[in-house]
Parts: sequence; structure tokens; C-alpha cells
Amino acid sequence: MKQKVLIVEDNELNMKLFNDLLEAHGIETIQTRDGRQAFGLAKAHRPDLIIMDIQLPEVSGLDITKMIKEDPDLKSIPVIAVTAFAMKGDEQKIREGGCEDYISKPISVARFIEIVRRYLEKVETGGQSAKQIQEKGAV
Repeated sequence: MKQKVLIVEDNELNMKLFNDLLEAHGIETIQTRDGRQAFGLAKAHRPDLIIMDIQLPEVSGLDITKMIKEDPDLKSIPVIAVTAFAMKGDEQKIREGGCEDYISKPISVARFIEIVRRYLEKVETGGQSAKQIQEKGAV
């Protein structure tokens, strides 16, 4: 079954970049530029991962993440924040807001793919990393 990623990004060029990178790696995408639609799309499609822009025009990406993490059906979906904020203390604020990880803009393509793969791999293995699975197999 193809993995699905919900992309919440208001910038058209960033949306295209994220979408093209994910599709090139065989990952299905659901897209919205409107943060207010993100929660409903997450409920309807149950993505394996959410890429969340933090600076959205109508509502903060952290507010949407909080709603997702408070929902019993959605709380286990990893959320990766994408932000132009890369100041000291921002990572802590983003993680406290419920995001599992973050990528600063402008993005590094290699880092973006590495982080997405890491979280999709965890989803496939029930939350365990490949290393944890290998360790269990070696016992």
C-alpha cells in the first residue's frame, strides 16, 4: 500500500517542491494551502505523515498540530514542521507544540527526504526504528 503524506503549505513553490520530491519517491500526497482545511483532510485521509508549515496566513501550524495531537484518531500521526524560523529556542517551541521534528527553510533536499523516510519507516514498523528491529532480530 502506498504511503500518504499530507502537505500543509501556503507557498506555491514550496508546495510544488515538497510534492515533487515525495512523488518521485513513490509517496502519495494530499495537499492544502489552507491551514483551516488541514484537520479535516487529516481526518478524512488518515495520512502516514504530515508536513506542516508553521507560518500559515489564517491559523498557525502549531495550532493545527495541537488539534491533531488532541484527537484520539490522529495523535499518532507524526508531524514534521517546516519553518523559516531557525532561531535558538524555536526547535524547542516547535517540539513542545507537538511536532516530532522540524526542517528549516530553505530546505536541504537530502535532509528533507531523510527525515520523511525516517518517520515513514517508523510508521511501517509500528513506531520502532530499523535499528530496534535489527536488534530484536539478532537476539
